[in-house]
Amino acid sequence: MIRPILIHPDPRLKKVCDPVAEVTPELRALAEDMLETMYDAPGVGLAAPQVGVTKRLLVMDCVKEGTPEPMVLINPRLIWASEDLSSYEEGCLSIPDQYAEVKRPALVRVEWTDLDGALQEREFEGLWATCVQHEMDHLDGRLFIDHLGLMKRQMITRKMEKLKRERARQA
Repeated sequence: MIRPILIHPDPRLKKVCDPVAEVTPELRALAEDMLETMYDAPGVGLAAPQVGVTKRLLVMDCVKEGTPEPMVLINPRLIWASEDLSSYEEGCLSIPDQYAEVKRPALVRVEWTDLDGALQEREFEGLWATCVQHEMDHLDGRLFIDHLGLMKRQMITRKMEKLKRERARQA
């Protein structure tokens, strides 16, 4: 089921998410909905707070061409980050049509629980590293625009407020 994606500014996007206590059928259904929503948008990542659920869960698939590689990360935790940074033009499904260069560690190691309840660990680089860090930021109530200067952040926020007003009028 495709879920509606919250648009910034929304107070639910600024909340620190609660850890997931156990993998339940409801959590599996949420993860499936989130993947469907992400692919439909289309995007490469989606965090639970973006669909109004304040749980530490994210989905991602950074394969642009070829066989999809959907990933579901429950309670992801950054356990190592390189000192080398990479700059990537980021966007966000909660901040449509707005993009900005963000610097993040080029290589990260993340630990998480999968849908079978097993602990996983993987090193991510390139778009995968950017994506997992971007989505983990959402779980801590941070948006990619929080990495920008005040003026740019305020300008994007005003555009999103205008977009939300226009959508409300059309509804």
